[in-house]
Amino acid sequence: MLCWRQVCLFTLRRSQARTLCSDLLLSQISGCTHEDEVFSLVGRNKARLSEKHVGIALDMLWQLQKKRPFLLRTSDYVRNHSQFLTLCILAENKVEQMEDEVIVDTLYSILRLEVEDHVSLAKVLVTEAWKRLERQVLLSLPALSKFALCLYKQHRHFSPILGQVAQIVDMKLDSIQDLRSLSILMISISGVITESFRDRLLHKAEQLLEEKDEVHFNYARRILQFLQNVKLKYHPLLEKCNRIFLESASHLDIHSISHIFGLYEQLGFDNAEFRLIAKQLLSEAVDDCHDPETFAKLFFSLGPMAGSKVRERLLETAVHMAEEFSSHQVLMILKTMQKMKCRNSHLLKKMASVLHKHLDSYPVLQLVKLTQYLVMLHCQDLELFAKLKMLLLGYLKSSVIPADTAAVIRVLAMLPSFQVEEMIINRAAAVLPQCRLHHLNCIATALVKWNHHGQLHWQNSSELCAKLLQKLNDCGFQRLQKTNSLNLLLEELPYVNGEWFEEVLNEETLAVCQRLIDQITWANVLPLSSFLIKSDHRCPALFDRIASVTVENTDKIPPSEIYFILFLFSALNYDPPDNEEFFKSCIQRITSNLSHLETYHLVLLGHVLAMAGYFPAVLITTIFNVSFLSKLDAQLKVLPDAVKQRVHSSLMKLNRAVCLECPEFHIPWFHEPYCQRVLHNSTSQINPQRQHIHRMLREILGGRHYSRISVLTPYYYEIDFECVLDVNKKPLSYMAQNIPLDGVGEHLRRDIKDEGRKALPPGAQRIALEFLDSKAFSKDYSRHLKGEPAVKKRHLEMLGYRVVQIPHFEWNSMVLSTKGDQLEYLRQQLYG
Repeated sequence: MLCWRQVCLFTLRRSQARTLCSDLLLSQISGCTHEDEVFSLVGRNKARLSEKHVGIALDMLWQLQKKRPFLLRTSDYVRNHSQFLTLCILAENKVEQMEDEVIVDTLYSILRLEVEDHVSLAKVLVTEAWKRLERQVLLSLPALSKFALCLYKQHRHFSPILGQVAQIVDMKLDSIQDLRSLSILMISISGVITESFRDRLLHKAEQLLEEKDEVHFNYARRILQFLQNVKLKYHPLLEKCNRIFLESASHLDIHSISHIFGLYEQLGFDNAEFRLIAKQLLSEAVDDCHDPETFAKLFFSLGPMAGSKVRERLLETAVHMAEEFSSHQVLMILKTMQKMKCRNSHLLKKMASVLHKHLDSYPVLQLVKLTQYLVMLHCQDLELFAKLKMLLLGYLKSSVIPADTAAVIRVLAMLPSFQVEEMIINRAAAVLPQCRLHHLNCIATALVKWNHHGQLHWQNSSELCAKLLQKLNDCGFQRLQKTNSLNLLLEELPYVNGEWFEEVLNEETLAVCQRLIDQITWANVLPLSSFLIKSDHRCPALFDRIASVTVENTDKIPPSEIYFILFLFSALNYDPPDNEEFFKSCIQRITSNLSHLETYHLVLLGHVLAMAGYFPAVLITTIFNVSFLSKLDAQLKVLPDAVKQRVHSSLMKLNRAVCLECPEFHIPWFHEPYCQRVLHNSTSQINPQRQHIHRMLREILGGRHYSRISVLTPYYYEIDFECVLDVNKKPLSYMAQNIPLDGVGEHLRRDIKDEGRKALPPGAQRIALEFLDSKAFSKDYSRHLKGEPAVKKRHLEMLGYRVVQIPHFEWNSMVLSTKGDQLEYLRQQLYG
């Protein structure tokens, strides 16, 4: 008995010693400050390493790398070290003994150390973790999110394992309060979720964002990434995330700002306040960018907003750094140059010379984008274009993906002096039945261009081209006729434009929308309105349905989206049956959310409402306020040029409308200098048709001095022809009134206070004759006058004119085929 007791005590002491030693080794590994220390401990203690030691060692290697700036990391050194291989072998052998969370941490560590996905250890860890999930071993939420992220980083976006993770998240969603873990899980499982589950995730994220006092900007960035993954522009979350970025401005760096701008661009979202803050932060960091990756991101983010001095510095640095850029960075620089409309020949030549060594590394769609940028920037490197042509044709010969085939054909049509091969036509014909509308449009646009420029040279090329175009038309019709989902159709339509679609499929598309009219909901009125604006057709049934859905669901439609719905009705000059109720509900939605709308959005909304004859007092007084206009002026400096011009023009038109229609607001006219600049920069000429009408007016009125051409009115409306009739409807001579006449084909550039506004004799009437071309009317058969020319007529009448509008379809009709008929028509219009 005594002997047995001694044996037990000895065993216990040895066990305690081993445990103490083990704990000591664990603490030694955890206390390492350099990778070599970890490897030294591993080398000396191979036989004693347990699964815990191995997990801690691999985790420490990543933690030590993580502490270093990105450019100073030594992942290659770590992965190639002999003791790292030892750790991987040990981990693989001990994986079944590892605790659940150690498995996840180990997988995460080796992936962050850039170990290849196909390495045996990575596979074993994923398999073991999956087995445990199947046994319903529930990981903690942080561990589950880390595991899901590992799977996502391994590009297992649609794998059954992520499906299983999604099921667990679905079950636990209501109890989740950790926004960090939720945001990671949302990105990771975005490829395997249903639409209803997606909406639950969005509402949960929205709820947590509202509940938390402080939210790390990375959580908001991940939520944006989720929206991009599921291709959804969900305004409530976008605006909440943007607010977090504004509040976290001091923590943002070049990399995070670049990422946010990239996500905003993909989601079609913008925010001037964020742009202003980003511009300031990025401008301060210009001197600190010494590596190509950081500079490329700086150039991408700051370039389109930069002032002239900073822009020049960016371009100089880009030229200096050009040889160091990777293939991806070259693509980023060229894309940004196109956005900047920058054709700096020196930088373009540098980028072209660097591209020669990178061309073979681009996948097909990046090669397509690259070609597009170079063409748009007017690159002159013919050798580079020859290489691009060869690579694109190579991809085309082997491509079986309709989207890739269509993209390559579209960009080949952009290449200078491109000679079309019969193989291209055959490849196009082979993929047509599987093409979406966008792809059909790309191929049709290329064919029409090649045919128009005579680039189809082989025998029977015209016949082949005609057959292919007919097949294209048939495929387009069939695709539309088979469409039973309005939402799926609206997903395709934003990417379709050009003559082919407009001439061949536009009316059929409108017919399909009318067939699916019952599927119009508050969630799709925006894309439908955008398509109808682009189509330029008045469709009463669709317009009335959009109006009724908007009235019933105004509180659900984001205020910023109300603009596009209003624009549809104002621009196409259409009044729905419940016109007053429709505009009243939209105005209420806007005015109750003034503080949540972008400054420049308010200007656009004010203009589109004024076009329809609505002037909400709270909106008008908000816009025409010194502090508002100062804020607008600052924000316009960072907005894209196209948006900037549109806002300037809308503010001028709104200012004019308020002055003419609402004098009770006492808003001054302050756009005279702007209008003078626009007129000074205008290069338009009076076309021959207008000159012909002017000659006839002279004949009717009795001479050159009885009419004026291209007349500038108060508030800077330009009218085609002006004449004055006295009380007896006899023309008054401008020369008798000492009013200078204008030369034919020249625009007036005089001040609005010129002699042309002298008081008229009693009973006399000033007449404005306007020739209205096709742009003044909707493209349907109704020949209905659009909003802008209707507003112009209204305003000219307020300025004292009798307005005579001459529609192109009347003037060019067979009824007016002779000069005598035209003269009689003009007399009737003038004298009634």
